[in-house]
Amino acid sequence: MTTTSAHDTPEDNAPLGGVHIKYLHHCPRQLWLYCRGYRPEQRSDLVAFGEVVDDTTFTRRRDVDLGEAKIDWVTAGAIVHETKSSRAPVPAHAAQVRHYCLLLERRGVTVRGGTVHYPLVRRTTDVPWNADARAAAEASEAEARAVITASEIPGRLKRPACRGCSYLDYCWGD
Repeated sequence: MTTTSAHDTPEDNAPLGGVHIKYLHHCPRQLWLYCRGYRPEQRSDLVAFGEVVDDTTFTRRRDVDLGEAKIDWVTAGAIVHETKSSRAPVPAHAAQVRHYCLLLERRGVTVRGGTVHYPLVRRTTDVPWNADARAAAEASEAEARAVITASEIPGRLKRPACRGCSYLDYCWGD
């Protein structure tokens, strides 16, 4: 995706990666800022921790780089796998997996579903891939594009929902 200045509007048809969908479901404001080049996650201890978890678990797997998105791995039978450092599932995780399923399907892969792995608590969550999941993934893409191309920044979430977010200082700093 092309980085834009704070006053430019990103392209309507720019590719959407997993981070776009994850940010949409976490906080539309975060997505809007990210697409305009604001990237505080590079200084976030939580993001660094997540990268360590990703790098040190399931070390025999291979990332699948689709260009606009990088899937943690795909197993035989086209099951998408995503690793998260959090201790509990949130809707953004499943939405991200559904987006990856959609991207693979558009490339001609017959996808069966996905699994989100939470190695810190040794838990997994299955993400089905069917007509409803496809519709949800397509709706997320449309919603993400609407947020990205909006001329004004979306409103802030309630402050407790921002705990641990690398954009906290931007949104709530005085």
